[in-house]
Amino acid sequence: MTDVRLADFVKAYDVRGLVPTQLNPRVAQALGSAFAQVVAQPDGDRGVVIGHDMRESSPELARAFAAGVAGHGLDVTMIGLCSTDGLYYASGSLDLPGAMFTASHNPAQYNGIKLCRRGARPVSQDSGLAEIRDLAQWTLDRAEVHGVVPSGRPGNVTETDLLAPYAAYLHSLVDLSAIRPLRVVVDAGNGMAGLTVPEVLGLDGLPLDVVALYFELDGTFPHHEANPLDPENLRDLQRAVREHHADLGLAFDGDADRCFVVDERGEPVSPSAITALVAAREISRAVAAGQDPGDVAVVHNVICSRVVPETIAELGARAVRTRVGHSFIKAHMAEHEAVFGGEHSAHYYFRDFWYADTGMLAALHVLAALGEQEGPLSQLVARYDRYAASGELNSRVTDVAGATARVRDWALAQGATEDALDGLTMTHEADPLWWFSLRPSNTEPLLRLNVEAKDAATMEQVRDAVLDLVRQEA
Repeated sequence: MTDVRLADFVKAYDVRGLVPTQLNPRVAQALGSAFAQVVAQPDGDRGVVIGHDMRESSPELARAFAAGVAGHGLDVTMIGLCSTDGLYYASGSLDLPGAMFTASHNPAQYNGIKLCRRGARPVSQDSGLAEIRDLAQWTLDRAEVHGVVPSGRPGNVTETDLLAPYAAYLHSLVDLSAIRPLRVVVDAGNGMAGLTVPEVLGLDGLPLDVVALYFELDGTFPHHEANPLDPENLRDLQRAVREHHADLGLAFDGDADRCFVVDERGEPVSPSAITALVAAREISRAVAAGQDPGDVAVVHNVICSRVVPETIAELGARAVRTRVGHSFIKAHMAEHEAVFGGEHSAHYYFRDFWYADTGMLAALHVLAALGEQEGPLSQLVARYDRYAASGELNSRVTDVAGATARVRDWALAQGATEDALDGLTMTHEADPLWWFSLRPSNTEPLLRLNVEAKDAATMEQVRDAVLDLVRQEA
C-alpha cells in the first residue's frame, strides 16, 4: 500500500503537489490511467492531448501520464511546451480531452495537472476529479501501475506543435494590424509567456515594440515568483514601463493563463477595470454581428467591482453574477451562452475560446482598445475607476462561522442587505454606498475580505470595522 495520499494534493479544481514526494511519475501514470477510465472512455473520446510548462519535472510527468492513458488503448497527442490556454486551444480545436502539467504560480518545488474534457470543458471535484482521485488511489494502493493494456493494444503517442495555429486563432479574434504603434513591456516571469508572447505579439507587420523581461524559460523562477497577484512581483515591470516610456505593461503568471496590466505611468490597472473594458468590446462585437443586446450575457464573480455589472447594463446586455472559481464561471457561461466572463483574479473567459480562460486574448483586447484611440491607457480605463477598493485581505481565524455572524449582525445594523451566493456579501445602497464580500477559504481557516465604496474614506471605515470584528477574539 502506497504512502502517497492523493486527497492531500488533489484540490477542488486541479492537482497541485510537491515533487517527488507527492507528485511523481508513478502517481502521474496512475492519474493518467484513471483519467482515461473516468473521462475519456465514457465520453467516447478517441484520444487525449497533453501539454506541459517549463518546470524541470514537467516532461517526465507528462510522459508518465501519457503512458497511463495509452494503456487503455487511447491515442495521445503530445504538444510539448505550452501555456495553459494553449492546451485549452488544443482541446477545443482537436475536440479532445486534455491534461496540462503546471503548478501555475506556485514555487519551483511544486507541479500539478489541470484537466479538461473535450472542448476545454473543466474537470473539477464535482465533475470527475474526485472519481479520478479515488480510482488512481485504488490503483496506487494495489501497485497496479505496470503498463497493463486492458484493451489489448496500447494507444499511439505522437508529438505535434500547435503554437503557430494557437497564435493565428487568437489573431482571428482580435486584429491588431491597424492599431497605432505601441510600445509594450512584457514580464513573462520566466514562465510560459516567454514562449507564447514572441509568437503572438512578435509577428512581422504588427505595430508593436515589445520590451521583453524574463523570457527565458526557467522553472526555478530566478528573478521573482511568477505570481503577478502579489504587488512585489510587479515592481520590475512598473520600473521598466517608466524607463522605456512604454504605453503599457503586461505581466503573466507561470502558465500564462492570467494577465495583469499596468498603465503608462507604471500603475496597476484593476482586473475589474480590464473585465469591464473587455466586456464592452465583446458586447459591441456581438451586437455588430447581429445579436440583440438584451440577449448578450457577460459573467462576473461576486468580488468584481460594481463597475462591471454597471458597464454591462449601460450597454443593454445582461450581467450574470456567480461564485468565485473557474468551474462556476465556465458553467454559467455555457448555460447563458455568455460572450465573456471575468474574475477579479485576472482570469478572463471567452465564448469564442470554448468558454475557457486565456490571458493572451485579454491582452490582445487591451492592446486593440488602446491602439484604436490616441489617449493613454490611464485615460482609457478611467471610466472604469468609479469606486475605492480594498483589494483582498486575508485573516486567519479559529471560528469562521462566529466571525462571519458578528460581521453580518454589524452590517445589518447599518442598514445593509444580505446575499449568501458565495460566503457573505453585504450591500449598503443608501448614501454612502458600500459593499463587501467575506468568503471562507476552501483549504485554510481564513476569511477573505473585499470592500468597495463610493470613496476612499468610506471604504477605509467599512474595511477597518469589518476587520476588527473578524479578528476579534471570541
